[in-house]
Amino acid sequence: MKARTVAKTLGGVAVLGVLFCIWLMWEPAIAPVKPSMPADKAAVARGRMVLEAGDCAVCHTAPGGKYLAGSLPLKTPFGTLYTTNITPDSETGIGQWSEAAFSRAMRDGVARDGHLLYPAFPYVHYRKMSDHDISDLYAYLMSVDPVSQTPPPNRMMFPMNFRPLVAFWNLLFRHGDPLEDQPGQSAQWNRGRYLVEGPGHCSSCHTPLNFIGAEKGGSDHFAGSIIDGWTAPPLAGLSTAINPWTQGELVAYLRGEVAPNHGAAAGPMLPVTHGMATMPLADVQAMATYLLSFAEAQPVAGACKNPSFGALQPASQLSQIEQQGAALFAGSCSGCHGDAATMRRLDDRPDLGHSSALLAGTPRNLVKAVLEGIPMSVGAPSHYMPPFADNLSDQQIAAIAQYLRGQYCPSQPWGNLSQTVTQIRQEEK
Repeated sequence: MKARTVAKTLGGVAVLGVLFCIWLMWEPAIAPVKPSMPADKAAVARGRMVLEAGDCAVCHTAPGGKYLAGSLPLKTPFGTLYTTNITPDSETGIGQWSEAAFSRAMRDGVARDGHLLYPAFPYVHYRKMSDHDISDLYAYLMSVDPVSQTPPPNRMMFPMNFRPLVAFWNLLFRHGDPLEDQPGQSAQWNRGRYLVEGPGHCSSCHTPLNFIGAEKGGSDHFAGSIIDGWTAPPLAGLSTAINPWTQGELVAYLRGEVAPNHGAAAGPMLPVTHGMATMPLADVQAMATYLLSFAEAQPVAGACKNPSFGALQPASQLSQIEQQGAALFAGSCSGCHGDAATMRRLDDRPDLGHSSALLAGTPRNLVKAVLEGIPMSVGAPSHYMPPFADNLSDQQIAAIAQYLRGQYCPSQPWGNLSQTVTQIRQEEK
């Protein structure tokens, strides 16, 4: 009798558990609407600025593809996602989405038909946005040219290929409301906080993730991460670093220009700066103000503590590998990066000793820049760099990296450079 009672109790608990899971994972569909051109032209113009602040085109436009038509592959620890078509196409885009459906997707990560969106779409940040900005963004998206394009199917590993499980992720991490201004802070600081933490979702790239793909909190916020093989550096302590940033330098960098004493954006950050270059200058200045207010973070392992700005070692003190790197640098790099290079004067490029890639804890960004180059920038001056993946071997790139690190941070050489270069090159295949 006792065993039967226990069995009934466990069965009841199991039924309740199943019902709870169904309730948690189910979201209703929102009725479709007929696509229409928005009448409020001012809202459309404002929405375009929201789109640039949110880097929407960076993820929703594939290389060589149609604007906002999706299909860009996003590699995650759980598989590859393909971004969605957010043009107002009725069949393959969001043309049948009402503003209410769009707002729900932005804030809750739920599509119009009720399926859950993967949190690679940063709705945990977009839920901090104002109703006004989300409405303006919707107006702009409804105004762009519709494109009929269906993205390839996602390639997610089990069990994350079962979308309803995202509901449990949401239960843990989908929280927060639109940001409110903090008293005691300036209007510029509060505007910057809103743009960085809300539409800009900067911490999505600059904060490490936990084992289920959520941003870590506490001291790990803005502590840096790896994105598309590049190091997204920490954003805390920019104003107090060994090579500190000023507001003018950071604004120039964010707008796709060459920042004096630092350099310019590359890798995944480059297209972000292209979009920010079209934003109002006051907004970018506000973002810089907020970012520069972060307290100094924990030191990055391996980062150069005693850089040598300008005091280079004589050739007689170089190791054999460094001498090889010096010769390769003279033949392949000095035309743009040498002290006497005309490009240095024309493009206002800083000394390589001020480059974050050379002062970083790992050679990853330096190696990636040499392998992939830097595409032509819309900013002025341009900081184009051709790729050298087909021109230099792994050993040659390692020799150049060892030479440069030895020149500008001799007290902290990088180890296992040849192995590191080979690994990074293989990641691109």
